[in-house]
Amino acid sequence: MSKIGIIGAMELEIETLKEKMNITNTVNKANMSFFEGSLNGTDIVLVKCGIGKVNAGICAQILADNFDVTHIINTGVAGSLDARLDIGDIVVSTAATYHDMDVTVFGYRLGEVPQLGTPEFVADETLIELAKTSCETVNPTIKVFKGRVVSGDQFICSEAAKDAIVNNFDALCTEMEGAAIAHGAFLNKIPFVVIRAISDKADNSAEMDYPTFEREAAIHCAKLIENMLPNIAYSFSAFSYHNLTYLFYG
Repeated sequence: MSKIGIIGAMELEIETLKEKMNITNTVNKANMSFFEGSLNGTDIVLVKCGIGKVNAGICAQILADNFDVTHIINTGVAGSLDARLDIGDIVVSTAATYHDMDVTVFGYRLGEVPQLGTPEFVADETLIELAKTSCETVNPTIKVFKGRVVSGDQFICSEAAKDAIVNNFDALCTEMEGAAIAHGAFLNKIPFVVIRAISDKADNSAEMDYPTFEREAAIHCAKLIENMLPNIAYSFSAFSYHNLTYLFYG
């Protein structure tokens, strides 16, 4: 049976989902509240991790160790790095990496964590497609894009900082937790996807745009996730059944 871990960095990013879920238990650990229960017929654990990479990575590990989650979804808002993206649009991660990890002096790619054997953390293909389809179903007036998400311990709000990231990474958006959650999922072999709604343009207007649009952006993500949850359980159970059938009957 699937149990989906859902992580948002801020209360705003999880409050709509929390209001709709049936909460059966709350566990407090590492200054985080983990809400166990169900949403749209699916077992979930919902948590606000707090802002930044360390909080996010710790949260992902707790979900793996204490709740045995089968999948992890990171939901929230992000700054656009691509002119095609408008405020409110959705980005579904194909991969996640750090924009502030630099060990290039030893031959690693910019953003690559040394000694992991991967230059980035690749999202689960089934989760990617389910997220995209759900977004198109429940948010028909906005656009959804698949692409790389980059993370760092910075709120990007200047043209210079944005340009530096754009010039070094083929990415659609930037935020502060997704790659750390992806990192934790990778180490624990848990399928993951990062879903981000665009709240600002990550430039000199970001401080002005962000408070205005973050709530609407977070609601778009919540609607998407609520819709996709039962499809996750179905898709992965169908995949498991197919594999067992092949194993026994060829």
